[in-house]
Amino acid sequence: MSAAQRQPFPWAAAIGFGLGVLRLSPAAFWSMTPRELAAAIRARRGDAGAPLDRHTLQALMQRFPDRSEGARDER
Repeated sequence: MSAAQRQPFPWAAAIGFGLGVLRLSPAAFWSMTPRELAAAIRARRGDAGAPLDRHTLQALMQRFPDRSEGARDER
C-alpha cells in the first residue's frame, strides 16, 4: 500500500468511542495500545461480518419488504 492510499488514523472517532461509548477515563484511554482499544471496540460492537453481497441483500429485501405508507402495524 502506498503512502497515498493510506488513510490517517481516525483519532476523533477513536477518542469519541473510547471516552463516550466505552466511558474510559482519559488516562485509561491513552494508556491502551491500539490492539487493546480495537479489542474493546469489538467487544462493545460485536464482530461485524463481511458486508452482504448483492444476491443476499436482494433476497432479504424480498423476504422483508418495506411497508407502504398506508400499511397498518399488525403487531
